Amino acid sequence: MNTDKLNTLFEDLKDQFDMEEPRSDHEQRFIEKLIASQDVAETTAGYSRLWKPILGIAASVVLLVTLAIGFQTNTNEKDLASVSPEMATTQDFFTNTIAAELEKLNTEDSPEFQEIIVDALFQIKILEEDYQNLKLALEESGDDQRVIHAMITNFQNRIDILQNVSEQIEELKLIKNDTNENSSTL
Repeated sequence: MNTDKLNTLFEDLKDQFDMEEPRSDHEQRFIEKLIASQDVAETTAGYSRLWKPILGIAASVVLLVTLAIGFQTNTNEKDLASVSPEMATTQDFFTNTIAAELEKLNTEDSPEFQEIIVDALFQIKILEEDYQNLKLALEESGDDQRVIHAMITNFQNRIDILQNVSEQIEELKLIKNDTNENSSTL
């Protein structure tokens, strides 16, 4: 914008600016309001301190149950590993990848991420139950390629869920860090 236009604008608006001085007790009233808002924040934080450890424990229990179900093998059931040596390698790869992703999630001890983790573990549990049904279908169908493909897709979906949750947690951490940096500079 041209400086002449800017000067003209300020000259035109000169009488419209608020030039009032704050009351003499302005600072004291501001401090009182600030203290009152901190008291409310501390009360709210007190309630969150109660449920966060419980949520963390629940997430750990769900994780352990999920791992137990996922790695529980029954020799009577047919799975990918029983189809061919290549499928055994594929199943091992998926199983190891899922275990590594679950371990990464298990290291997240921050209570603020537990709700996301619990939700992901619930979705994983549903997919594992579906996988058990697919194992039965594979046994009944006699190595049907559609069932094998569905089993591989099931593994991929579990990995996708776990990776998405890891990405969400990383994004939330970045947002939290950015928020903390911005608040400390004010």
